[in-house]
Amino acid sequence: MNALRYLQGYPEQVVEQAQQLLTQQKLGPWLLARYPDAHQIGNDGQLRDYVQSLKNQFLKKSAPLSKVCFDNKLHVINNALGTHSYISKVHGSKIKRVNEIRIASIFKQCPEPFLNMICVHELAHIKEKQHNKAFYQLCQHMMHDYHQVELHLRLYLVQTETHGRLYSA
Repeated sequence: MNALRYLQGYPEQVVEQAQQLLTQQKLGPWLLARYPDAHQIGNDGQLRDYVQSLKNQFLKKSAPLSKVCFDNKLHVINNALGTHSYISKVHGSKIKRVNEIRIASIFKQCPEPFLNMICVHELAHIKEKQHNKAFYQLCQHMMHDYHQVELHLRLYLVQTETHGRLYSA
Protein backbone atom coordinates (compact mmCIF):
# COMPACT_ATOMS: atom_id res chain seq x y z
CA MET A 1 0.00 0.00 0.00
CA ASN A 2 1.17 3.49 -0.78
CA ALA A 3 0.68 5.57 2.35
CA LEU A 4 1.27 8.76 0.39
CA ARG A 5 -2.12 8.27 -1.26
CA TYR A 6 -3.48 10.45 1.56
CA LEU A 7 -1.59 13.35 0.00
CA GLN A 8 -3.05 13.04 -3.50
CA GLY A 9 -3.93 16.44 -4.87
CA TYR A 10 -1.30 18.27 -2.83
CA PRO A 11 1.59 20.05 -4.59
CA GLU A 12 4.55 17.86 -5.51
CA GLN A 13 6.79 19.86 -3.16
CA VAL A 14 4.57 18.98 -0.16
CA VAL A 15 4.53 15.30 -1.10
CA GLU A 16 8.33 15.28 -1.49
CA GLN A 17 8.81 16.91 1.93
CA ALA A 18 6.51 14.33 3.49
CA GLN A 19 8.42 11.53 1.78
CA GLN A 20 11.73 12.88 3.09
CA LEU A 21 10.40 13.16 6.66
CA LEU A 22 8.99 9.65 6.40
CA THR A 23 12.19 8.15 4.97
CA GLN A 24 14.32 9.84 7.64
CA GLN A 25 11.80 8.72 10.30
CA LYS A 26 11.27 12.34 11.36
CA LEU A 27 7.56 12.57 10.56
CA GLY A 28 6.43 10.97 13.83
CA PRO A 29 8.64 13.17 16.05
CA TRP A 30 7.56 16.27 14.09
CA LEU A 31 3.87 15.44 14.62
CA LEU A 32 4.44 14.66 18.32
CA ALA A 33 6.25 17.98 18.80
CA ARG A 34 3.41 19.87 17.15
CA TYR A 35 0.58 17.83 18.74
CA PRO A 36 1.94 16.31 21.96
CA ASP A 37 -1.33 15.15 23.52
CA ALA A 38 -4.25 13.00 22.42
CA HIS A 39 -7.83 14.08 23.19
CA GLN A 40 -9.73 12.49 26.07
CA ILE A 41 -12.94 11.58 24.22
CA GLY A 42 -13.17 7.83 24.69
CA ASN A 43 -16.75 6.81 23.98
CA ASP A 44 -19.75 7.59 21.80
CA GLY A 45 -21.51 9.64 24.49
CA GLN A 46 -18.55 11.96 24.91
CA LEU A 47 -18.19 12.22 21.12
CA ARG A 48 -21.87 13.11 20.78
CA ASP A 49 -21.50 15.86 23.42
CA TYR A 50 -18.39 17.17 21.64
CA VAL A 51 -20.06 17.28 18.22
CA GLN A 52 -23.27 18.72 19.67
CA SER A 53 -21.34 21.59 21.28
CA LEU A 54 -19.74 22.39 17.90
CA LYS A 55 -23.14 22.21 16.23
CA ASN A 56 -24.69 24.50 18.86
CA GLN A 57 -21.89 27.00 18.40
CA PHE A 58 -21.93 27.19 14.59
CA LEU A 59 -25.09 25.54 13.22
CA LYS A 60 -27.81 26.34 15.76
CA LYS A 61 -30.68 26.37 13.30
CA SER A 62 -29.72 23.24 11.38
CA ALA A 63 -31.47 19.89 11.63
CA PRO A 64 -30.80 17.92 14.82
CA LEU A 65 -28.39 14.99 14.96
CA SER A 66 -29.95 11.64 15.73
CA LYS A 67 -26.70 9.71 16.12
CA VAL A 68 -23.00 10.44 16.60
CA CYS A 69 -20.58 7.57 17.13
CA PHE A 70 -17.16 6.07 16.50
CA ASP A 71 -17.33 3.36 13.81
CA ASN A 72 -14.86 0.45 13.76
CA LYS A 73 -15.49 -0.44 10.12
CA LEU A 74 -15.53 3.01 8.59
CA HIS A 75 -11.88 3.49 7.59
CA VAL A 76 -11.53 -0.04 6.22
CA ILE A 77 -14.77 -0.31 4.27
CA ASN A 78 -15.42 3.17 2.88
CA ASN A 79 -11.84 4.46 2.99
CA ALA A 80 -13.39 7.42 4.80
CA LEU A 81 -12.41 9.23 7.98
CA GLY A 82 -15.95 10.12 8.87
CA THR A 83 -19.38 10.08 7.30
CA HIS A 84 -22.49 12.16 7.48
CA SER A 85 -25.67 10.48 6.34
CA TYR A 86 -29.23 11.65 6.26
CA ILE A 87 -32.30 9.54 5.76
CA SER A 88 -35.83 10.77 5.11
CA LYS A 89 -38.46 8.82 6.99
CA VAL A 90 -42.21 9.11 6.59
CA HIS A 91 -44.16 9.52 9.83
CA GLY A 92 -47.84 9.74 8.91
CA SER A 93 -48.22 12.82 6.75
CA LYS A 94 -44.83 14.25 7.76
CA ILE A 95 -41.35 13.52 6.46
CA LYS A 96 -38.64 13.43 9.11
CA ARG A 97 -34.98 13.74 8.17
CA VAL A 98 -32.48 11.87 10.34
CA ASN A 99 -28.84 13.02 10.47
CA GLU A 100 -26.04 10.69 11.56
CA ILE A 101 -22.32 11.34 11.96
CA ARG A 102 -19.87 8.46 12.22
CA ILE A 103 -16.17 8.97 12.92
CA ALA A 104 -13.57 6.27 12.16
CA SER A 105 -12.42 4.56 15.37
CA ILE A 106 -8.78 5.25 14.50
CA PHE A 107 -9.48 8.77 15.80
CA LYS A 108 -10.21 7.60 19.34
CA GLN A 109 -6.48 8.18 19.92
CA CYS A 110 -5.40 11.32 18.11
CA PRO A 111 -4.80 14.99 18.88
CA GLU A 112 -7.94 17.06 19.53
CA PRO A 113 -7.41 19.35 16.50
CA PHE A 114 -7.61 16.28 14.20
CA LEU A 115 -10.87 15.11 15.77
CA ASN A 116 -12.18 18.67 15.62
CA MET A 117 -11.34 18.92 11.91
CA ILE A 118 -13.19 15.71 11.10
CA CYS A 119 -16.22 16.74 13.15
CA VAL A 120 -16.28 20.18 11.52
CA HIS A 121 -16.08 18.52 8.10
CA GLU A 122 -19.00 16.20 8.81
CA LEU A 123 -21.08 18.97 10.41
CA ALA A 124 -20.54 21.16 7.34
CA HIS A 125 -22.26 18.45 5.31
CA ILE A 126 -25.50 19.22 7.16
CA LYS A 127 -25.67 22.53 5.27
CA GLU A 128 -23.57 21.76 2.18
CA LYS A 129 -23.76 18.26 0.72
CA GLN A 130 -21.02 18.70 -1.90
CA HIS A 131 -17.35 19.54 -1.43
CA ASN A 132 -17.62 22.94 -3.07
CA LYS A 133 -16.43 26.47 -2.31
CA ALA A 134 -19.32 27.15 0.10
CA PHE A 135 -18.58 23.89 1.94
CA TYR A 136 -14.92 24.76 2.55
CA GLN A 137 -15.82 28.33 3.52
CA LEU A 138 -18.16 26.92 6.16
CA CYS A 139 -15.39 24.58 7.39
CA GLN A 140 -13.02 27.55 7.69
CA HIS A 141 -15.68 29.55 9.52
CA MET A 142 -15.98 26.76 12.09
CA MET A 143 -12.22 26.15 12.27
CA HIS A 144 -9.99 28.95 11.03
CA ASP A 145 -6.96 26.70 10.39
CA TYR A 146 -9.03 23.92 8.80
CA HIS A 147 -6.82 23.39 5.74
CA GLN A 148 -3.56 23.32 7.71
CA VAL A 149 -4.96 20.81 10.22
CA GLU A 150 -6.31 18.70 7.34
CA LEU A 151 -2.80 18.47 5.87
CA HIS A 152 -1.35 17.53 9.26
CA LEU A 153 -4.08 14.92 9.72
CA ARG A 154 -3.16 13.41 6.35
CA LEU A 155 0.49 13.34 7.42
CA TYR A 156 -0.62 11.63 10.64
CA LEU A 157 -2.41 8.98 8.56
CA VAL A 158 0.74 8.43 6.49
CA GLN A 159 2.77 8.04 9.69
CA THR A 160 0.19 5.71 11.27
CA GLU A 161 0.00 3.47 8.22
CA THR A 162 3.76 3.15 7.77
CA HIS A 163 5.08 3.13 11.34
CA GLY A 164 2.08 2.60 13.62
CA ARG A 165 0.17 4.81 16.00
CA LEU A 166 1.77 7.70 17.84
CA TYR A 167 -0.83 7.93 20.61
CA SER A 168 -2.19 5.14 22.78
CA ALA A 169 -5.37 4.85 24.80
